[in-house]
Amino acid sequence: MASIVLNNVDKIYAGGVKAVNGLNLEIKDGEFMVLVGPSGCGKSTALRMIAGLEDISGGEIVIGDRVVNHLPPKDRDIAMVFQNYALYPHMTVEENLAFGLKLRKMSKPEIQKRVNDAARMLGLEQYLKRKPAALSGGQRQRVAMGRAIVREPQAFLMDEPLSNLDAKLRVSMRASLNQLHERLGVTTVYVTHDQVEAMTLGDRVCVLRDGVLQQVDTPQNLFDSPVNLFVAGFMGSPAMNFTYAELVRDNGGAAVAFAGYRLPVPDSTFAEKPGLDRYIGRKIILGIRPSDFEDAGSASGNSAGWVRVPVRANVTEELGSEINVLFTIDAPPVEHKDTVAAAHDGDDEETTLPLTGDKSLWTARVNARSHVRPGQELELVVDTHNLHFFDVDSGLSIGHEANIGR
Repeated sequence: MASIVLNNVDKIYAGGVKAVNGLNLEIKDGEFMVLVGPSGCGKSTALRMIAGLEDISGGEIVIGDRVVNHLPPKDRDIAMVFQNYALYPHMTVEENLAFGLKLRKMSKPEIQKRVNDAARMLGLEQYLKRKPAALSGGQRQRVAMGRAIVREPQAFLMDEPLSNLDAKLRVSMRASLNQLHERLGVTTVYVTHDQVEAMTLGDRVCVLRDGVLQQVDTPQNLFDSPVNLFVAGFMGSPAMNFTYAELVRDNGGAAVAFAGYRLPVPDSTFAEKPGLDRYIGRKIILGIRPSDFEDAGSASGNSAGWVRVPVRANVTEELGSEINVLFTIDAPPVEHKDTVAAAHDGDDEETTLPLTGDKSLWTARVNARSHVRPGQELELVVDTHNLHFFDVDSGLSIGHEANIGR
Protein backbone atom coordinates (compact mmCIF):
# COMPACT_ATOMS: atom_id res chain seq x y z
CA MET A 1 0.00 0.00 0.00
CA ALA A 2 1.08 3.58 -0.52
CA SER A 3 0.05 7.19 -0.30
CA ILE A 4 -0.53 9.16 -3.53
CA VAL A 5 0.43 12.83 -3.69
CA LEU A 6 -0.34 15.25 -6.53
CA ASN A 7 1.73 18.44 -6.37
CA ASN A 8 0.49 21.30 -8.55
CA VAL A 9 -0.48 18.91 -11.37
CA ASP A 10 -1.63 20.36 -14.71
CA LYS A 11 -3.02 18.78 -17.85
CA ILE A 12 -3.15 21.03 -20.89
CA TYR A 13 -4.51 19.69 -24.19
CA ALA A 14 -3.87 21.03 -27.69
CA GLY A 15 -5.35 24.48 -28.07
CA GLY A 16 -4.50 25.43 -24.49
CA VAL A 17 -7.51 23.69 -22.88
CA LYS A 18 -6.68 23.06 -19.22
CA ALA A 19 -8.39 19.84 -18.14
CA VAL A 20 -6.66 19.87 -14.74
CA ASN A 21 -5.36 23.11 -13.25
CA GLY A 22 -2.81 23.17 -10.40
CA LEU A 23 -4.25 20.16 -8.56
CA ASN A 24 -2.80 19.61 -5.09
CA LEU A 25 -4.11 16.50 -3.37
CA GLU A 26 -2.74 14.09 -0.78
CA ILE A 27 -4.35 10.64 -0.62
CA LYS A 28 -3.29 8.88 2.54
CA ASP A 29 -2.05 5.30 2.73
CA GLY A 30 -5.13 3.04 2.87
CA GLU A 31 -7.60 5.86 2.24
CA PHE A 32 -10.68 5.62 0.00
CA MET A 33 -10.64 8.93 -1.89
CA VAL A 34 -13.48 9.81 -4.25
CA LEU A 35 -13.06 12.35 -7.06
CA VAL A 36 -16.44 13.83 -7.95
CA GLY A 37 -17.81 16.60 -10.14
CA PRO A 38 -19.89 17.23 -13.27
CA SER A 39 -18.93 15.79 -16.65
CA GLY A 40 -15.80 17.45 -18.00
CA CYS A 41 -14.51 18.59 -14.60
CA GLY A 42 -11.19 16.74 -14.98
CA LYS A 43 -11.74 13.87 -12.54
CA SER A 44 -11.13 11.03 -15.02
CA THR A 45 -8.16 12.91 -16.48
CA ALA A 46 -6.65 13.19 -12.98
CA LEU A 47 -7.16 9.45 -12.44
CA ARG A 48 -5.59 8.59 -15.79
CA MET A 49 -2.58 10.77 -14.95
CA ILE A 50 -2.10 8.86 -11.69
CA ALA A 51 -2.32 5.62 -13.69
CA GLY A 52 0.16 6.84 -16.30
CA LEU A 53 -2.39 6.60 -19.13
CA GLU A 54 -2.14 10.39 -19.64
CA ASP A 55 1.06 12.43 -19.61
CA ILE A 56 1.09 15.34 -17.19
CA SER A 57 1.79 18.86 -18.46
CA GLY A 58 3.22 20.12 -15.18
CA GLY A 59 3.70 19.27 -11.54
CA GLU A 60 4.60 16.01 -9.83
CA ILE A 61 2.86 12.74 -8.96
CA VAL A 62 4.28 10.65 -6.12
CA ILE A 63 3.13 7.07 -5.36
CA GLY A 64 4.65 5.76 -2.15
CA ASP A 65 8.13 7.23 -2.07
CA ARG A 66 8.62 7.38 -5.87
CA VAL A 67 8.03 10.23 -8.30
CA VAL A 68 6.22 8.45 -11.14
CA ASN A 69 5.89 11.26 -13.71
CA HIS A 70 7.81 9.35 -16.37
CA LEU A 71 7.10 5.76 -15.30
CA PRO A 72 4.91 3.67 -17.64
CA PRO A 73 1.66 2.31 -16.15
CA LYS A 74 3.04 -1.24 -15.69
CA ASP A 75 5.79 0.06 -13.38
CA ARG A 76 3.54 2.14 -11.11
CA ASP A 77 2.21 -0.88 -9.15
CA ILE A 78 -1.42 0.18 -9.45
CA ALA A 79 -4.47 -1.71 -10.71
CA MET A 80 -7.29 -0.02 -12.61
CA VAL A 81 -10.99 -0.95 -12.79
CA PHE A 82 -12.78 0.56 -15.79
CA GLN A 83 -16.40 1.51 -16.46
CA ASN A 84 -16.74 -1.04 -19.28
CA TYR A 85 -15.18 -3.99 -17.36
CA ALA A 86 -12.59 -4.65 -20.16
CA LEU A 87 -12.80 -8.45 -19.78
CA TYR A 88 -11.46 -10.85 -22.39
CA PRO A 89 -14.61 -12.43 -23.91
CA HIS A 90 -12.88 -15.65 -25.07
CA MET A 91 -11.48 -16.43 -21.61
CA THR A 92 -13.28 -17.91 -18.61
CA VAL A 93 -13.60 -15.97 -15.37
CA GLU A 94 -10.70 -17.96 -13.96
CA GLU A 95 -8.52 -17.18 -16.99
CA ASN A 96 -9.45 -13.49 -16.84
CA LEU A 97 -8.43 -13.34 -13.19
CA ALA A 98 -5.15 -15.16 -13.82
CA PHE A 99 -4.12 -13.43 -17.05
CA GLY A 100 -2.18 -10.51 -15.57
CA LEU A 101 -0.37 -12.80 -13.13
CA LYS A 102 0.72 -15.12 -15.95
CA LEU A 103 2.20 -12.14 -17.80
CA ARG A 104 4.29 -11.49 -14.69
CA LYS A 105 5.61 -15.07 -14.84
CA MET A 106 4.19 -15.88 -11.41
CA SER A 107 4.27 -19.52 -10.29
CA LYS A 108 1.17 -21.63 -10.96
CA PRO A 109 0.49 -22.42 -7.27
CA GLU A 110 0.67 -18.70 -6.36
CA ILE A 111 -1.62 -17.78 -9.27
CA GLN A 112 -4.14 -20.43 -8.21
CA LYS A 113 -4.05 -19.25 -4.60
CA ARG A 114 -4.64 -15.60 -5.50
CA VAL A 115 -7.42 -16.43 -7.97
CA ASN A 116 -9.20 -18.65 -5.43
CA ASP A 117 -8.84 -16.05 -2.67
CA ALA A 118 -10.27 -13.29 -4.89
CA ALA A 119 -13.12 -15.51 -6.13
CA ARG A 120 -14.04 -16.41 -2.54
CA MET A 121 -13.93 -12.76 -1.46
CA LEU A 122 -16.19 -11.68 -4.33
CA GLY A 123 -18.55 -14.66 -4.40
CA LEU A 124 -17.36 -15.80 -7.83
CA GLU A 125 -16.39 -19.41 -7.06
CA GLN A 126 -19.34 -20.93 -8.91
CA TYR A 127 -18.68 -18.79 -12.01
CA LEU A 128 -14.97 -19.55 -12.53
CA LYS A 129 -15.57 -21.76 -15.60
CA ARG A 130 -18.04 -19.37 -17.25
CA LYS A 131 -17.20 -16.79 -19.89
CA PRO A 132 -18.18 -13.11 -19.48
CA ALA A 133 -21.12 -13.40 -21.91
CA ALA A 134 -22.81 -15.81 -19.47
CA LEU A 135 -22.56 -13.35 -16.56
CA SER A 136 -24.77 -10.49 -15.41
CA GLY A 137 -23.47 -6.90 -15.32
CA GLY A 138 -22.83 -7.08 -11.58
CA GLN A 139 -20.95 -10.38 -11.92
CA ARG A 140 -18.78 -8.95 -14.70
CA GLN A 141 -17.97 -5.95 -12.57
CA ARG A 142 -16.94 -8.26 -9.72
CA VAL A 143 -14.63 -10.13 -12.14
CA ALA A 144 -13.07 -6.80 -13.17
CA MET A 145 -12.48 -6.00 -9.49
CA GLY A 146 -11.14 -9.49 -8.88
CA ARG A 147 -8.61 -9.01 -11.64
CA ALA A 148 -7.38 -5.89 -9.82
CA ILE A 149 -7.36 -7.61 -6.41
CA VAL A 150 -5.20 -10.58 -7.47
CA ARG A 151 -2.45 -8.14 -8.47
CA GLU A 152 -2.12 -7.02 -4.81
CA PRO A 153 -1.12 -3.53 -5.99
CA GLN A 154 -0.16 -0.47 -3.95
CA ALA A 155 -3.36 1.26 -5.06
CA PHE A 156 -6.67 0.66 -6.85
CA LEU A 157 -7.85 3.25 -9.38
CA MET A 158 -11.55 2.98 -10.31
CA ASP A 159 -13.17 4.98 -13.12
CA GLU A 160 -16.98 5.02 -12.69
CA PRO A 161 -17.06 1.22 -12.25
CA LEU A 162 -20.75 1.07 -11.27
CA SER A 163 -22.25 3.43 -13.85
CA ASN A 164 -23.36 0.63 -16.21
CA LEU A 165 -25.35 -1.15 -13.49
CA ASP A 166 -29.01 -0.64 -12.67
CA ALA A 167 -29.94 1.41 -9.59
CA LYS A 168 -30.61 -1.50 -7.21
CA LEU A 169 -27.43 -3.32 -8.19
CA ARG A 170 -25.40 -0.13 -7.78
CA VAL A 171 -26.54 0.11 -4.16
CA SER A 172 -25.51 -3.48 -3.37
CA MET A 173 -22.20 -3.07 -5.23
CA ARG A 174 -21.46 0.09 -3.21
CA ALA A 175 -21.88 -1.97 -0.05
CA SER A 176 -19.60 -4.67 -1.49
CA LEU A 177 -16.96 -2.06 -2.33
CA ASN A 178 -17.10 -0.69 1.21
CA GLN A 179 -16.65 -4.19 2.67
CA LEU A 180 -13.84 -4.91 0.25
CA HIS A 181 -11.97 -1.77 1.24
CA GLU A 182 -12.43 -2.56 4.93
CA ARG A 183 -10.98 -6.01 4.35
CA LEU A 184 -8.07 -5.10 2.07
CA GLY A 185 -7.23 -1.60 3.30
CA VAL A 186 -5.65 -0.73 -0.06
CA THR A 187 -5.37 2.93 -1.09
CA THR A 188 -8.25 3.55 -3.52
CA VAL A 189 -8.98 6.46 -5.84
CA TYR A 190 -12.52 6.32 -7.18
CA VAL A 191 -14.04 8.57 -9.85
CA THR A 192 -17.78 9.21 -10.10
CA HIS A 193 -20.16 11.98 -11.20
CA ASP A 194 -22.80 10.63 -8.78
CA GLN A 195 -22.60 12.65 -5.56
CA VAL A 196 -24.71 10.08 -3.63
CA GLU A 197 -22.11 7.44 -4.57
CA ALA A 198 -19.36 9.81 -3.47
CA MET A 199 -21.02 10.48 -0.10
CA THR A 200 -21.58 6.81 0.68
CA LEU A 201 -18.17 5.47 -0.40
CA GLY A 202 -15.48 8.01 0.36
CA ASP A 203 -13.39 8.41 3.50
CA ARG A 204 -12.85 11.82 1.94
CA VAL A 205 -14.29 13.38 -1.20
CA CYS A 206 -12.51 15.73 -3.60
CA VAL A 207 -14.91 18.02 -5.49
CA LEU A 208 -13.62 19.26 -8.85
CA ARG A 209 -14.99 21.88 -11.21
CA ASP A 210 -13.42 22.86 -14.54
CA GLY A 211 -10.18 21.15 -13.53
CA VAL A 212 -9.87 23.12 -10.28
CA LEU A 213 -10.11 21.61 -6.79
CA GLN A 214 -13.06 23.18 -4.95
CA GLN A 215 -12.98 21.34 -1.62
CA VAL A 216 -11.68 18.08 -0.19
CA ASP A 217 -13.17 16.83 3.08
CA THR A 218 -15.22 14.07 4.67
CA PRO A 219 -18.67 13.55 3.10
CA GLN A 220 -20.41 14.92 6.21
CA ASN A 221 -18.28 18.08 6.30
CA LEU A 222 -18.92 18.71 2.60
CA PHE A 223 -22.64 18.45 3.31
CA ASP A 224 -22.61 20.54 6.51
CA SER A 225 -19.92 23.09 5.61
CA PRO A 226 -19.59 23.59 1.84
CA VAL A 227 -16.88 26.08 0.91
CA ASN A 228 -18.89 27.78 -1.85
CA LEU A 229 -22.16 27.81 -3.77
CA PHE A 230 -20.96 25.20 -6.25
CA VAL A 231 -20.13 22.58 -3.61
CA ALA A 232 -23.32 23.43 -1.70
CA GLY A 233 -25.45 22.94 -4.81
CA PHE A 234 -23.64 19.88 -6.12
CA MET A 235 -23.42 17.81 -2.91
CA GLY A 236 -26.71 16.59 -1.50
CA SER A 237 -29.85 15.16 -3.06
CA PRO A 238 -32.30 16.87 -3.42
CA ALA A 239 -30.07 19.89 -3.95
CA MET A 240 -29.83 22.81 -1.53
CA ASN A 241 -32.46 25.55 -1.94
CA PHE A 242 -31.09 29.03 -2.71
CA THR A 243 -32.55 32.55 -2.67
CA TYR A 244 -31.38 36.14 -2.52
CA ALA A 245 -32.05 37.52 0.95
CA GLU A 246 -31.18 40.40 3.26
CA LEU A 247 -29.49 39.98 6.62
CA VAL A 248 -31.11 42.41 9.06
CA ARG A 249 -30.94 43.26 12.76
CA ASP A 250 -33.48 45.16 14.86
CA ASN A 251 -34.89 45.03 18.37
CA GLY A 252 -35.97 41.45 17.79
CA GLY A 253 -32.40 40.41 16.97
CA ALA A 254 -30.80 39.27 13.73
CA ALA A 255 -32.87 37.70 10.97
CA VAL A 256 -32.71 36.84 7.29
CA ALA A 257 -35.55 38.25 5.18
CA PHE A 258 -36.68 36.90 1.80
CA ALA A 259 -39.91 36.41 -0.21
CA GLY A 260 -42.10 37.67 2.65
CA TYR A 261 -40.48 35.33 5.18
CA ARG A 262 -38.32 36.35 8.13
CA LEU A 263 -36.16 33.68 9.77
CA PRO A 264 -34.32 34.59 13.00
CA VAL A 265 -30.58 33.93 12.93
CA PRO A 266 -29.35 32.49 16.27
CA ASP A 267 -26.50 34.30 18.07
CA SER A 268 -24.51 31.05 17.93
CA THR A 269 -24.46 31.30 14.12
CA PHE A 270 -22.52 34.57 14.27
CA ALA A 271 -19.99 32.94 16.59
CA GLU A 272 -19.63 29.95 14.25
CA LYS A 273 -19.35 32.09 11.09
CA PRO A 274 -16.74 34.84 11.63
CA GLY A 275 -17.46 37.89 9.48
CA LEU A 276 -21.18 37.20 9.06
CA ASP A 277 -22.01 40.27 11.13
CA ARG A 278 -20.36 42.45 8.46
CA TYR A 279 -23.21 41.48 6.11
CA ILE A 280 -25.91 43.04 8.31
CA GLY A 281 -28.01 45.28 6.04
CA ARG A 282 -26.54 43.68 2.90
CA LYS A 283 -27.84 41.30 0.26
CA ILE A 284 -26.62 37.70 0.56
CA ILE A 285 -27.52 34.31 -0.91
CA LEU A 286 -29.29 32.09 1.61
CA GLY A 287 -29.11 28.29 1.38
CA ILE A 288 -31.40 25.79 3.12
CA ARG A 289 -31.09 22.02 2.77
CA PRO A 290 -34.37 20.16 2.04
CA SER A 291 -33.60 17.90 5.02
CA ASP A 292 -33.65 20.92 7.38
CA PHE A 293 -37.41 21.29 6.84
CA GLU A 294 -40.12 19.22 8.48
CA ASP A 295 -43.91 19.22 8.46
CA ALA A 296 -44.94 21.15 11.58
CA GLY A 297 -47.79 18.69 12.15
CA SER A 298 -45.51 15.63 12.28
CA ALA A 299 -42.31 17.18 13.71
CA SER A 300 -41.13 15.38 16.83
CA GLY A 301 -38.38 15.79 19.38
CA ASN A 302 -36.56 18.98 20.32
CA SER A 303 -37.81 21.83 18.15
CA ALA A 304 -35.80 24.66 19.73
CA GLY A 305 -34.64 26.98 16.96
CA TRP A 306 -37.30 25.72 14.53
CA VAL A 307 -39.37 28.42 12.80
CA ARG A 308 -42.72 27.95 11.08
CA VAL A 309 -42.98 28.64 7.33
CA PRO A 310 -46.43 28.42 5.63
CA VAL A 311 -46.29 27.09 2.04
CA ARG A 312 -48.50 25.49 -0.60
CA ALA A 313 -47.40 22.09 -1.91
CA ASN A 314 -47.17 22.16 -5.73
CA VAL A 315 -45.83 18.64 -6.25
CA THR A 316 -45.16 15.76 -3.85
CA GLU A 317 -42.77 12.86 -4.45
CA GLU A 318 -43.55 9.95 -2.16
CA LEU A 319 -40.45 7.89 -1.37
CA GLY A 320 -41.91 5.51 1.20
CA SER A 321 -40.19 6.67 4.37
CA GLU A 322 -40.27 10.35 3.38
CA ILE A 323 -41.90 12.80 1.00
CA ASN A 324 -40.28 15.48 -1.14
CA VAL A 325 -42.55 18.53 -1.12
CA LEU A 326 -41.95 20.95 -4.01
CA PHE A 327 -43.26 24.47 -3.41
CA THR A 328 -42.65 27.95 -4.79
CA ILE A 329 -41.41 31.01 -2.97
CA ASP A 330 -42.10 34.54 -4.21
CA ALA A 331 -38.52 35.31 -5.26
CA PRO A 332 -36.68 34.90 -8.57
CA PRO A 333 -34.30 31.93 -8.93
CA VAL A 334 -30.67 32.60 -8.01
CA GLU A 335 -28.74 32.93 -11.26
CA HIS A 336 -25.11 32.71 -10.21
CA LYS A 337 -22.39 30.98 -12.23
CA ASP A 338 -21.80 28.56 -9.34
CA THR A 339 -25.43 27.49 -8.90
CA VAL A 340 -25.88 27.06 -12.66
CA ALA A 341 -22.71 24.92 -12.87
CA ALA A 342 -23.86 22.77 -9.95
CA ALA A 343 -27.35 22.31 -11.38
CA HIS A 344 -26.36 20.67 -14.64
CA ASP A 345 -23.92 17.93 -15.50
CA GLY A 346 -21.46 19.77 -17.72
CA ASP A 347 -23.52 19.55 -20.92
CA ASP A 348 -23.40 22.43 -23.37
CA GLU A 349 -27.16 22.84 -23.28
CA GLU A 350 -28.53 25.59 -21.08
CA THR A 351 -29.88 24.55 -17.72
CA THR A 352 -33.66 24.40 -17.91
CA LEU A 353 -35.41 25.89 -14.91
CA PRO A 354 -38.92 24.73 -13.89
CA LEU A 355 -41.66 26.92 -15.36
CA THR A 356 -42.44 29.00 -12.27
CA GLY A 357 -42.25 32.50 -13.77
CA ASP A 358 -40.31 34.81 -11.48
CA LYS A 359 -40.68 32.42 -8.55
CA SER A 360 -38.20 29.85 -7.20
CA LEU A 361 -39.06 26.17 -6.86
CA TRP A 362 -37.87 24.79 -3.52
CA THR A 363 -37.88 21.30 -2.04
CA ALA A 364 -38.57 20.20 1.53
CA ARG A 365 -37.97 16.61 2.61
CA VAL A 366 -40.54 15.66 5.26
CA ASN A 367 -41.48 12.49 7.08
CA ALA A 368 -44.04 10.21 5.41
CA ARG A 369 -46.32 10.74 8.45
CA SER A 370 -47.07 14.14 6.88
CA HIS A 371 -49.46 12.62 4.27
CA VAL A 372 -49.28 15.97 2.41
CA ARG A 373 -50.81 16.03 -1.07
CA PRO A 374 -50.38 18.38 -4.06
CA GLY A 375 -52.38 21.60 -3.74
CA GLN A 376 -52.56 21.46 0.07
CA GLU A 377 -51.57 24.31 2.36
CA LEU A 378 -48.79 23.15 4.64
CA GLU A 379 -46.90 24.60 7.58
CA LEU A 380 -43.24 23.66 7.49
CA VAL A 381 -40.73 24.19 10.26
CA VAL A 382 -37.10 24.95 9.42
CA ASP A 383 -34.05 24.50 11.66
CA THR A 384 -32.46 27.97 11.66
CA HIS A 385 -29.23 26.65 13.22
CA ASN A 386 -28.41 25.06 9.85
CA LEU A 387 -28.82 28.05 7.55
CA HIS A 388 -26.07 28.63 4.96
CA PHE A 389 -24.92 32.10 3.86
CA PHE A 390 -22.99 32.95 0.68
CA ASP A 391 -21.43 36.13 -0.71
CA VAL A 392 -23.43 37.36 -3.72
CA ASP A 393 -20.40 38.26 -5.82
CA SER A 394 -17.81 35.58 -5.03
CA GLY A 395 -20.19 32.73 -4.18
CA LEU A 396 -17.98 31.85 -1.19
CA SER A 397 -19.53 30.54 2.01
CA ILE A 398 -19.50 33.33 4.60
CA GLY A 399 -17.53 32.42 7.72
CA HIS A 400 -16.10 29.15 6.35
CA GLU A 401 -12.61 28.63 7.77
CA ALA A 402 -11.14 28.18 4.26
CA ASN A 403 -12.50 31.58 3.18
CA ILE A 404 -11.49 33.72 6.16
CA GLY A 405 -9.22 36.48 4.90
CA ARG A 406 -10.18 35.94 1.24
